Amino acid sequence: MVRVAVAYLLAFGTATAWLVRGPDTDRLWLDALVADLIATVVVFAASRWHHNSSFYDPYWSVLPPYLAVYWVVASGGEGDDIRTMLVLAVVFLWAVRLTANWVIGFPGLHHEDWRYPMLRERAGRFELPVDFFAIHLVPTFQVFLGVLPVYAAVARPGRDVGWLDGVALVAGVGAVVLELVADGQMRRFIRDRRPGEVMDRGLWGWSRHPNYFGEISFWLALGLFGLAAAPGDWWWVLAGTVAMLAMFLGASIPMMEARSLERRPSYQAVIDRVPMLVPRPPRRNRP
Repeated sequence: MVRVAVAYLLAFGTATAWLVRGPDTDRLWLDALVADLIATVVVFAASRWHHNSSFYDPYWSVLPPYLAVYWVVASGGEGDDIRTMLVLAVVFLWAVRLTANWVIGFPGLHHEDWRYPMLRERAGRFELPVDFFAIHLVPTFQVFLGVLPVYAAVARPGRDVGWLDGVALVAGVGAVVLELVADGQMRRFIRDRRPGEVMDRGLWGWSRHPNYFGEISFWLALGLFGLAAAPGDWWWVLAGTVAMLAMFLGASIPMMEARSLERRPSYQAVIDRVPMLVPRPPRRNRP
C-alpha cells in the first residue's frame, strides 16, 4: 500500500508541477488532459517496475476529484456556485467510496486483476505497448471523457441551477449508496460462501451487476450536471456517459459473465432468472 501511495504522490505531484510551471495552452480542459497523461505515464512506470498493472486500478477513482478541484480553482469559480458544490459533493462521495472499496479489498502486490495478464499474454511480443495503451492509456482517456461534463459545470458560466441538477444529484448520490450496499453484500457473501455457490442475494438478486449499474448511474449524473449547465453542448457533454455505457455493456459485463460461467456453471441459473443490469424483481422459477 505504501508503494502504491508513493507512486500516486509522484504521479499527481508531477502532474501538478506541470500545471503550475508548465506552458499554458489557454484551454483548461486541454491543460488537464496533458496533466492526466503525465500522471498516467508515471503510474505506468510504477506498474512496469513492480510487474503489476493493477497499480493503475486506483487511478479510476483518484483522477475525477483531482480534475474537478483543478477546474474550480483554475477557472476562479466560473461555474454556478450551488452547482459547483453539488458536483463536488457527488464526485467526492463517489471517489471516497470507490477508493475505500479498493483499499479494503487490496490483497497486496502479489495480486493482479485477472484481465491484465490475459491481455498481455494474447499480445505476445507486443505486450509492452498493449500494457501501456490498452491497460493504462485507453482507460485514462475513457475516464477523462467521463469527467469532462464537470468542466462544463464548474469551470464555465452556464445556466442557473434547475430541476435537472436535482435529478443529477439524486442519480449521483443514489449510485454511491447502491454501490456501497452492493459491495458490502458481496464482501459478506465471499466471506461465508460455500464452494461453487453463486451470489443471488440482496441487490444481487435483482441485478447480476448492481455495482456496474451504480457506476453507469454516476457517470450519467455527471453528464446531467454538464447538460444542465450547457444544454447547447450536449453533443460532447454526454459523450463520456455514452462511452461509459458502451464500455460496460460491450466489454466489462460480457467478460465478467463469461468468467463466472467458466468458473461456476450454476451461474447459468442466475442468468436465466436475474436481470443483467437494471434492478427489478427476479423471475420466478417455473415448476
